[in-house]
Amino acid sequence: MQAQLDQLRAQQMYRRRRVLDAAQGREVQLGGRRLLNFCSNDYLGLAADGRVRAAFKAGIDRWGAGSGASHLVCGHMTVHHELEDALAEFTQRPRALLFSSGYAANVGTINALTGLGDHVFEDRLNHASLLDGGWLSRAQFHWFRHRDTAHLAGKLAAAEGGRKLVVTDGTFSMDGDLCALSELVPAAAEHGAWLMVDDAHGLGVHGRQGCGVVDPETFGGADVPVLVGTLGKAFGTAGAFVAGEEALIETLIQRARNYIYTTALPPAVAAATITSLQIVIKEEWRREHLAELVTRFRAGATELGLTLMESATPIQPVVLGEAGEAVAASTALEDRGLLVGAIRPPTVPKGTSRLRVTFTATHTEEDVDRLLSGLAIAVGNGNAQS
Repeated sequence: MQAQLDQLRAQQMYRRRRVLDAAQGREVQLGGRRLLNFCSNDYLGLAADGRVRAAFKAGIDRWGAGSGASHLVCGHMTVHHELEDALAEFTQRPRALLFSSGYAANVGTINALTGLGDHVFEDRLNHASLLDGGWLSRAQFHWFRHRDTAHLAGKLAAAEGGRKLVVTDGTFSMDGDLCALSELVPAAAEHGAWLMVDDAHGLGVHGRQGCGVVDPETFGGADVPVLVGTLGKAFGTAGAFVAGEEALIETLIQRARNYIYTTALPPAVAAATITSLQIVIKEEWRREHLAELVTRFRAGATELGLTLMESATPIQPVVLGEAGEAVAASTALEDRGLLVGAIRPPTVPKGTSRLRVTFTATHTEEDVDRLLSGLAIAVGNGNAQS
């Protein structure tokens, strides 16, 4: 193991945990320094919101710190049920089911729905939890090229026997682009396949009242039978959920091992999320401000000669190529008080290491300008590539 660790260090692939000294937010404290934070998934700035914190504290006073058991033993409390009902209403689906993490929701759902003799089709750039769910299911695993629905359709047509499940991210976490949902829905329907969308990075950020990529006024349960969302990003808390028809949710309760054999989400987290969900729905200014920040950043980056990926989301990757380049740029930015993560393989394909810039609703226009000034020095004009 030590030899493997040494090799990772030599290849600039070694990962180190940063230990923050204060709460998550627009700024974070690291090693006694205040850094402007551009690597959080707290897109709406709710992780430290006073109203969410107050709901969390009140939840602890009423429900205690932990749930004490799995949902199916004695850990499922009224507040969990209230949050599930609220999420079902938010997504305009009959029911929703809470999971302790997005990883658990994805792996558990895919494995509950497919197995030997079935087929799972996944976008090549799907999140690791989706890929692991497909591999662990023992169904036949099929890649399709990123956002290439024609490639998917050919694979669907060639697959024989068993169930077919098409799996995709809604917003791709490392590229920031969206799935081709309007093309995926008819392709799946034509070949009798279910479509599962993990909208972890889209819920709260896109659409009316933060409905996400899967707008219920356009795509119903028949179009996207399995909708997954996480609560630790735009909602600012923790956990995840799956929303869908009664039969889907009951199947997951009976068959999803990641649900059955896991301690239920702390009830205070559920209480805090009920409050954050209300904020997500009502405070449209957060999404509007995010969009303005992204537009400002993209315009400034273009002036610097940086070539960005095709993303209109708060995820704005600057691809540099080799791992060492990304690490050096991230370090240079940190020296200037800017925290931006360096993303390397296997999280992204080899040769596409990048700075993953993310914005939150708590950032200001001045913050964007400061980041652009830092990038001009850390990356240099024209050194980035798409």
